[in-house]
Amino acid sequence: MALLSANPATAAKRARTEPAAYRSNPAAMAAANAMAARLHMRPASVRGVIGKAQRLPAVVNAVTPGQASAARDWALYRSRVMEPLRIQAGVQFWQRNADTLARAERETGVSANVIVGILGVETIYGKHMGGYRTIDALSTLAFDFPAVHPKAAQRAAYFLQELEEFLRLCKTQGLDPLKVRGSYAGALGMAQFMPSSWRQYAVDFDGDGRIDLFGSRADAIGSVANYLAAFHWKPGMPTHYAVQLDPQTLDLPALLQNDIVPSMSPLAMRERGAELDEAGQRHPGLLALIELPNGSAPTQYVAGTDNFYTVTRYNWSSFYAMSVIELGHEVQTAWQRDSAAVPAQAKP
Repeated sequence: MALLSANPATAAKRARTEPAAYRSNPAAMAAANAMAARLHMRPASVRGVIGKAQRLPAVVNAVTPGQASAARDWALYRSRVMEPLRIQAGVQFWQRNADTLARAERETGVSANVIVGILGVETIYGKHMGGYRTIDALSTLAFDFPAVHPKAAQRAAYFLQELEEFLRLCKTQGLDPLKVRGSYAGALGMAQFMPSSWRQYAVDFDGDGRIDLFGSRADAIGSVANYLAAFHWKPGMPTHYAVQLDPQTLDLPALLQNDIVPSMSPLAMRERGAELDEAGQRHPGLLALIELPNGSAPTQYVAGTDNFYTVTRYNWSSFYAMSVIELGHEVQTAWQRDSAAVPAQAKP
């Protein structure tokens, strides 16, 4: 009766100001029915959840290619990560979780400083885990991915799968799908795992019988370590080496041919004009020349190992990987310095 007696003008105004819900989207409702069958859930229940999802223009804008992009600038990117507040938060995180970090490194071989670097870059150790309702973000990306994107069909299919994985996650973890919040891309928790990564790589590292990447620092630490180990992290191997380019023999196109994928021996790099430091010359595996453009300033280069490549499996970006590595090292150095300054009798 309330709906029948509502003021038409008020209802029209509400329709104009509220985001569009997916209950009226035939493709979304058809997808919900298919998901329900695969997830062994009631179709009406899945339709009800996805039907309450709202299209978020801000999410569409975030994945729409820009008209013009500024020159890539590693120094600027780095400055936004290597900020004092983030480093201090990392030191506090390490102090509070030193035993857990040590256990993760011992059990997986993944360096504690890289784990700390990832959690710092992703969410500043859980301080900023994202404010978008995940059901809204993933539904928007699955059903309204911008057609102007060169890989629109593939990306929409990917996010449709992540939407299904999110519903599976909520079912198994007992989460309310209408209340979970994360990034605009649907990444969740301190480690910013996509729902499929949560299912494949997240672990119950604190042993309480459930996986909680939102509230358990131990689970976040263990899950990041497990993820990197699954992508072939090699214990004891450096992530990169210093390199100098020789203008006389430099063949930059050949050095950059395979992007960040290690594909050259130290000797092959030298033959193409990339002079490695002493440790790099002794490296037993393959390397990649990592290019770090600095806008209008000279580009920086390092020689990336298999472990550098493994960090990029978290985010396919040389800037991302290098910032994770440098933040982790900076936090570790500060933590060790602070620990050494504490009198022995004051330590727990």
